[in-house]
Amino acid sequence: MAITHNLGFPRIGAKRELKFALESYWKGESTRDELKALGVQLRSRHWAQQSALDLTPVGDFAFYDQVLDLSFTLGNLPERVRDFHGDALDNYFRVARGRSAEGAEHHAACCGGVAAGEMTKWFDTNYHYIVPEFNAQTEFKLDASRLLEQLAEAKAQGVMAKPVLVGPVTYLAIGKAKDGSDKLALLPRLLAVYTELLDTLAAQGVEWVQIDEPLLVTELDADWQHAFNTAYHQLKSCSVKLLLATYFGQLLENGYLAANLPVAGLHIDAINGREDVAPLLNLLPSHKVLSLGVINGRNIWKTDLSAVLDWIEPIAERLGEKLWIAPTCSLLHVPVDLNSEVKLDGEIKSWLAYALQKLDELKVLATALNQGRNAVKDALAENQRAVAARHASPRVHNPTVKAALAKLDGTLGRRKSGYALRAPVQAARLKLPAFPTTTIGSFPQTAEIRHARSQFKTGSLDEAGYKAAMQAEIARSVLEQEALGLDVLVHGEAERNDMVEYFGEQLEGYAFSQFGWVQSYGSRCVKPPILFGDITRPKAMTVEWIQYAQSLTAKPMKGMLTGPVTILNWSFVRDDQPRSASCKQLALAIRQEVLDLEKAGVSVIQIDEAALREGLPLRKAQWKDYLDWAIESFRITANGVHDETQIHTHMCYSEFNDIIASIAEMDADVITIETSRSDMELLDAFDDFSYPNEIGPGVYDIHSPNIPTQEHIVQLMKKAAERIPAGRLWVNPDCGLKTRQWTEVVPALTNMVAAARTLRSVA
Repeated sequence: MAITHNLGFPRIGAKRELKFALESYWKGESTRDELKALGVQLRSRHWAQQSALDLTPVGDFAFYDQVLDLSFTLGNLPERVRDFHGDALDNYFRVARGRSAEGAEHHAACCGGVAAGEMTKWFDTNYHYIVPEFNAQTEFKLDASRLLEQLAEAKAQGVMAKPVLVGPVTYLAIGKAKDGSDKLALLPRLLAVYTELLDTLAAQGVEWVQIDEPLLVTELDADWQHAFNTAYHQLKSCSVKLLLATYFGQLLENGYLAANLPVAGLHIDAINGREDVAPLLNLLPSHKVLSLGVINGRNIWKTDLSAVLDWIEPIAERLGEKLWIAPTCSLLHVPVDLNSEVKLDGEIKSWLAYALQKLDELKVLATALNQGRNAVKDALAENQRAVAARHASPRVHNPTVKAALAKLDGTLGRRKSGYALRAPVQAARLKLPAFPTTTIGSFPQTAEIRHARSQFKTGSLDEAGYKAAMQAEIARSVLEQEALGLDVLVHGEAERNDMVEYFGEQLEGYAFSQFGWVQSYGSRCVKPPILFGDITRPKAMTVEWIQYAQSLTAKPMKGMLTGPVTILNWSFVRDDQPRSASCKQLALAIRQEVLDLEKAGVSVIQIDEAALREGLPLRKAQWKDYLDWAIESFRITANGVHDETQIHTHMCYSEFNDIIASIAEMDADVITIETSRSDMELLDAFDDFSYPNEIGPGVYDIHSPNIPTQEHIVQLMKKAAERIPAGRLWVNPDCGLKTRQWTEVVPALTNMVAAARTLRSVA
């Protein structure tokens, strides 16, 4: 009998209940008890929705981030928050976002906030985790209360619980040693606490624990390979069975290591790592469970169930009850319930599966394996009809687009002149001071903006009324920037619901959901558009808004666009052609917008590629292929303009040091990047690499409500000037200001502009 299980479930709720509860608590509008009660309610609902599974994940729910949860479970708190009093949840939020709730700050020293933990992407996803912090003196001390509380809730509900933990080796690997010490030296101390935790779970009657080690799909040197052997040979003495879970990629040369670790079972991503399956069938000892992730946990297309059965039926016959089946990874990365989508195009909806539908697919597969295909013949037939209809649909394929792609050559990606020749031409046109100031694009999405958008969607506000409301908000943003004294302005993006969805809505080949929300971090949720077909741009998308904003000021106004790589990586992307082909289609479409902006007189155009690194394969050996087509796509988009048009790009919350040469190949005149949470650590790349163009290291952490001081910004910029010539430095926030309040933005930008003036005075 094939066993079914799940690696994790979306925690935000089908209607983003967790998001709204968190934001209410942080504002002081609801109590801590109300927030905790909402957590209990969501967990109970989610377990009930997974009741058909043989084993259900417990501990995958987090109020902000599962990695941060583990840091608190392990007692690995940053020193700056260890002495704060009050509820542990408030200390948790201090690490996550720099402060907790209004009215919940009982310690006088913390009321102004503390430095939030560094945040970066979870492997190659758009999910952000709070980076664990280490030093040579780091000690660990178990606090299993959170996990035990959730386990008790699950038991009371009759759930066959499988607690979920990030594994010790991955936990060390994704953290940072703040003093430059060897993280692996901490492994013995860390394993002692993991052993205590696993024994604690065993005492509660837990049989299986899922222990996530996605690090195994990356290239490992001898020290990290040894760390895996050390860790699991020590943990094998614990009284629980460990299911070692890998996902997001291929084991390849790590297959032997993974197969022979002393654990009771191994889970692999059998979509990304299909080639790993056959070798593992021979490598894996006969007493071990093999769990195959056969349903894509990161995309929303229906699984071809008959095709899956064709290749796993022989495996099921061979392994019997030692075969488990599951999604490839946690369903955290997909929306909750497709049945919520009452407005989605019916044909496209028939091609999709959200988290709950993926669990239904899993049930069909298990029934077919355990009882024969005839037991689910109707479900299989319906699935096959949907899969076939999608592949044959004329809405998916556009011969004109494919012909344009076939004609691409290297000429579209080249600027007329190199940066050294462009820079003086741009300087003469823009007439900017030293250390020019700007922002990344968006300004606060106020209640007025959201209300107008809601009215427009429901039809209670006509198009003229909506346009007038958005123009009023744009005018407000321009007026505020003029008053602040910023040098290069933005229109504030009032009309944009999301930096990807906004563009997708105006491109052919995209579809849009109402409730396709996915957690990005904390209370921040995104609704990725659905890229189902060949891409075209029927008309200009941003020109009218930017022209209106430019009419309100004599200062340069940036045209704001999202780049093709980011649109691709932040969409649910079709899986019937290479991602590179879809990206180049997007590049051709956005290129048309760039040229229209230039034709309209826009002198500065920013093309955001926040997700460039996110799409990077997890193995360095595969980087070149991805970077070749990703950089080419950006250059196709950006490089049709004249020398006097200044091209900016923006990247945030990822490690860029190891791809800085490729970033330079983008040949953007100015790049802005996140650096404030890492205290300019991301600029270490420039110690050994002479970056040729201009750069704006972010000095205002926009994901925290804390307001940076003028002195702090000056200090950060002086660090930047040690690596980048001052004449090529810009001063700007880390990212867009959409999620902040004007009451936070104005003082923060006031300090930023004042810092720039100080820097000019001493330059």
